[in-house]
Amino acid sequence: MHLSTEQKSQRSPVLVGLMGSGKSSIGRRLAKYLKIPLLDLDDYIVEKDGRSIPEIFEQDGEAFFRQLETACLREVLGKDAVIATGGGVVLSEENRQLLKAHPPVVWLKASPDFLAGRIHGDRNRPLIAGGEALADTLKKIEDLADARYPLYQQCADYTLPRGDMKKPEALNAIIVFLTHWKEQQ
Repeated sequence: MHLSTEQKSQRSPVLVGLMGSGKSSIGRRLAKYLKIPLLDLDDYIVEKDGRSIPEIFEQDGEAFFRQLETACLREVLGKDAVIATGGGVVLSEENRQLLKAHPPVVWLKASPDFLAGRIHGDRNRPLIAGGEALADTLKKIEDLADARYPLYQQCADYTLPRGDMKKPEALNAIIVFLTHWKEQQ
């Protein structure tokens, strides 16, 4: 049996949120529960381009990366998978429209303090790399949150306030949302 794009999108949640919010780790758990693969958009971009994200940023700049991100988002939306996006996917109006057209979109919302503690020192995150002190990372995350939280809100069908919620609790909350969401479709 072949599922239509509409049926697939009803089964294929898209996770958005700032770096470190748990899109990949919770996405893996959700994919296992739903018995579908996890498709990490950043990994997809790296595989398609043949370079790491820091290399793409360094060699071609953020604008090029964002164009590549949009092209790859178009390719993966509607696939039978849990899709974990990169934190900046919502910066493009086109991407926000694509996300709105492919619900359900789940925003993993976490505080800048929580995120800074999780990702400080991670050299694979070009937008925060270079800060030696945790305070530098926190400031960068706060700036990203100020710019991006309203954009995540525009796209989200469900906002999960992580707080100090553990991954199993987060997974259960998403499953409850998806169950209710599907019943309403």
